[in-house]
Amino acid sequence: MHFDFTALDSATYVFIGTLLIAALLVAFVAAAAFAAIILIGAMSTAWYVVKGVLVTLVHGINFGWDRLVHHAGQVEIPGDFQAQIAPSTGSYSRVALKDS
Repeated sequence: MHFDFTALDSATYVFIGTLLIAALLVAFVAAAAFAAIILIGAMSTAWYVVKGVLVTLVHGINFGWDRLVHHAGQVEIPGDFQAQIAPSTGSYSRVALKDS
């Protein structure tokens, strides 16, 4: 049995064409949504990695600074500072601040 396209009305052609265009639009929107989901997931993973690196870096800097301050607090300064005259604000003695 052969299908005869000449027997179809133009309204049928319009209906079939509309269905084909709708199917193309659905496929395009689905592909765009899938790509957006993949990109959001990839950027989320990248942000998680960058955040982890930055947090580790900040913790490392804080740890190093804490060790440096603790070590500086253990150092004894030989001798005493002599009182000196500040040139612009009057006479103030210089003091050595030590971690208590």
